[in-house]
Amino acid sequence: MSEHSISEEYEFFASCPKGVEGLLAEELASLGGESIRLTTAGCYFQGGLKAAYRACLWSRLANRVMLSLRQIDAESRDFLYDGVKAIAWEDHFEPGSTLAITFNGTSKSINNSHFGALVVKDAICDRLRDKAGFRPDVNKTRPDIRVHVRLNSKNRADVSLDLSGDSLHRRGYRLDTGKAPLKENLAAALLIRAGWPQIAKDGGSLVDPMCGSGTFLLEGALMAADIAPGLLRLDYGFHKWSGHIPKLWNDLIAEARERRTVGLDNLKSRFIGYEGDVRVVRQAHENLRRASLEKRIHIETRELATLEPIKGYTGLVICNPPYGERLGEESSLVWLYQRLGETFRTCFDGWQGAIVTSNMNLAKRMGLRSRKSYSFFNGALEVKLLNFDIQPESYFGYHKKVQEAEQGGQPVEVTATSVTLGKGAEMFANRLRKNLKTLQKWAKKNEIECYRVYDADMPEYAVAIDLYRDQVLVSEYKAPASIDEQKAQERFNDVLQAIPTVLPVKPEQIQLKQRSRQSGKSQYRKLSDEKTYFEVTEGGARLLVNLTDYLDTGLFLDHRPMRLRIQKEARGKRFLNLFCYTGAATVHAAVGGASQTTSVDLSKTYLEWARQNLSLNGFSDRHKLENADCIKWLKTCTETYDLIFIDPPTFSNSKKMRDVFDIQEEHKDMLIRAMGRLARDGVLYFSNNFRKFKLDEELSEKFVVEEISSQTIDQDFKRNQKIHRSWKLTHRH
Repeated sequence: MSEHSISEEYEFFASCPKGVEGLLAEELASLGGESIRLTTAGCYFQGGLKAAYRACLWSRLANRVMLSLRQIDAESRDFLYDGVKAIAWEDHFEPGSTLAITFNGTSKSINNSHFGALVVKDAICDRLRDKAGFRPDVNKTRPDIRVHVRLNSKNRADVSLDLSGDSLHRRGYRLDTGKAPLKENLAAALLIRAGWPQIAKDGGSLVDPMCGSGTFLLEGALMAADIAPGLLRLDYGFHKWSGHIPKLWNDLIAEARERRTVGLDNLKSRFIGYEGDVRVVRQAHENLRRASLEKRIHIETRELATLEPIKGYTGLVICNPPYGERLGEESSLVWLYQRLGETFRTCFDGWQGAIVTSNMNLAKRMGLRSRKSYSFFNGALEVKLLNFDIQPESYFGYHKKVQEAEQGGQPVEVTATSVTLGKGAEMFANRLRKNLKTLQKWAKKNEIECYRVYDADMPEYAVAIDLYRDQVLVSEYKAPASIDEQKAQERFNDVLQAIPTVLPVKPEQIQLKQRSRQSGKSQYRKLSDEKTYFEVTEGGARLLVNLTDYLDTGLFLDHRPMRLRIQKEARGKRFLNLFCYTGAATVHAAVGGASQTTSVDLSKTYLEWARQNLSLNGFSDRHKLENADCIKWLKTCTETYDLIFIDPPTFSNSKKMRDVFDIQEEHKDMLIRAMGRLARDGVLYFSNNFRKFKLDEELSEKFVVEEISSQTIDQDFKRNQKIHRSWKLTHRH
């Protein structure tokens, strides 16, 4: 091309993710683009090469910048060939250059893009052979020149040269990514819509509580420090183009480097990221190093559950939580979003907030009312950016809660004076009142909100009564055949009449179940499908219970001491939970600081429940859930664990199992295999509730075995010492 081309005007096209077109138009105007026209997923603009170079170097939003060469008639294969061959390709190619063609669109005569690309390639090569005496080779991975052809519905083909080379979203700092990464240019667009440029100008901070590989933080830092996003890239599509003007480009690079130096010197914002997966954190640190921003951005391994307020700063907190489409089912993410909303409110009061999601049902679980939303496309998936003012006025139900608090806000307590009890009910109420008086003090002192207050203390009243926060579960043991059915019903009615006079609950807060002492797979039998889960806490762990759908609630209260022991011993350890049920012990291990956990169960229903429990506590990524027969899984497992918990059912003949599982018959081989997976200094805890169980003596010969049953029975089960038995197994040294 001629020397005066530096001042020549051209038409260009900049592509971008759908939904970003308006922002891109504003950006191109700031970079010197003129006569800007928006279209789907991009903008046309005019200007000299300087404007195109600036767009390649400085655009935070574009995918590609292309030089428009000609629009041609492509009604047939011959028309397409002749139109492409008529372009002066010798003005764009140097001898020895390689070529790649991208062809988009089809028509009746050009029925697939591969055929269209072949026609274009032949036309270009034939022109160069005839006019310049050489024929370029095709290189689809790293060509010197990329040609783009877009065929529209009117059989017109736009032919252009790609000046960018690799997509401009590839800045050069990110090689590896965590799960479901955002492209860099989409992350930049989201930050702009979240108001980050002005917040950064005012010296505000940027925090991502689920930062993955750090894309939001890196893009935010590039903006705040006035760093050109293309400064790290070594290759552009114009470098081997005949029309390239190196001096013009080098001057722009020098200017960008100077602006980077000044921008970093003046940078006042703080950049902080948290991520639960240590492997992804390592990737993020590599990204920071490649961007030379490792001293400006702080990313640490920390789960959402452990975040604390960042005192003395305000700014923008933004994150891209899983949507449910790729990283998990919606039901397991409900509690993660709830925890995210709590984190926003408790740790970032007074900040601006933003999340990216495609699932508005999940977003509502955050309990925050968005002040503005924007639509974007993350690939083919439409997503919303929700912006929040994190302040009380934006919290769902805030004013109602204030009003309730002003009025006392406590559950109504029904006292004995409001109900006239029969003789049997009064006798039962007195026993229940005596138990409650003792256990309430113990529970309050130990911060326990779920415990058993009665367990067939009087044989004629054969029920178990459990408190789950402000709900009561009454489980009626099946009466033996010797007891008159009508008499048993009268006594059960006495129980129901007495409970609201003693416990601080209303009758509608009482759930009823009938059960026999555990046999077979009864603990897993489904009773209804109400799906009424609610949250309780235990030792700092948050757990979901369901008092209606299953015979058991998802939380075995008698195993509380064992779970707390596991939590206390788990720090830094690899934890295995076999027959994990709803994963309560796994949550305790995670809360206690386990380096990793693996939970195995044959039931998909309970594994999903375990996933929800982990999500509720902010543990969503690094904790492995295995849907498998535990015995078969042990036979193929090659991992080593520092802490193992095994609490199998007494008996199981699940449809998914070919063989019947009997704890008495299976426990020796099972424990020997499990000990084979236990680290040399590790600990295995084994428990079961088979009242006639006998531990095989051979186990005591092979390992150090200590029965710890008495240490694992809390005060609310002191009357029922046979509720379960527990052992501690370690290797002999």
